[in-house]
Amino acid sequence: MNLCKSLCFSVSFVLIYTAPAFAQERPRIVPNQPPEATDQPINRNTKRPVLTNQITVQNSPSLIKKTGSSQPINSISTAPAVKTYNSSFNQKLLKAIQTRVGIPYVYGSSGPNSYDCSGLVWSVFTQAGFAYERSSARTLWQNSVPVEGGDRYKFATLVFFNNLGHIGIVYDESGFYHASSSQGVTFSRFDGYWGKRIVGFRRIVLPN
Repeated sequence: MNLCKSLCFSVSFVLIYTAPAFAQERPRIVPNQPPEATDQPINRNTKRPVLTNQITVQNSPSLIKKTGSSQPINSISTAPAVKTYNSSFNQKLLKAIQTRVGIPYVYGSSGPNSYDCSGLVWSVFTQAGFAYERSSARTLWQNSVPVEGGDRYKFATLVFFNNLGHIGIVYDESGFYHASSSQGVTFSRFDGYWGKRIVGFRRIVLPN
């Protein structure tokens, strides 16, 4: 009887002591991929189109319905809308995003081992050469300029969701990159879940 009690106590102690060590492991998530373009060179490491020229979007019907206003809320920016960034900036921005794909989501984090949605935007724009003060999705909305029509789907446009509670970076009219609470840094499509939750599209004004 005493031997049985001793064995039970030893097994319980080992399980309780070692459980937290296993709980700390969090694997890097393999995300969805954007559609590959057959007329563009492919990055062998990421299997995504590599930007070689300024991204343009054909005039095609929108894949999503406009579900909210893209007018500024107490906007403090008076600069005109910037339709495109130069190709060098776009290439740096895309590379910065792709190197973070699969990294886990942690609220309030801006890297390098985890990100939330606004932390990801701040991190990749900073790496691409435009540094600004780390801020929330709502503050980015207020300090950027509205984008309408086909310009909404140009690469690097910011897209806002869920009453300005979430933000992503447009890839093209098919989808966007963001830090998802369930999948980490990933590519998601506009059709379906996310398309119904869009508030609007805006762009950060870069210096000349």
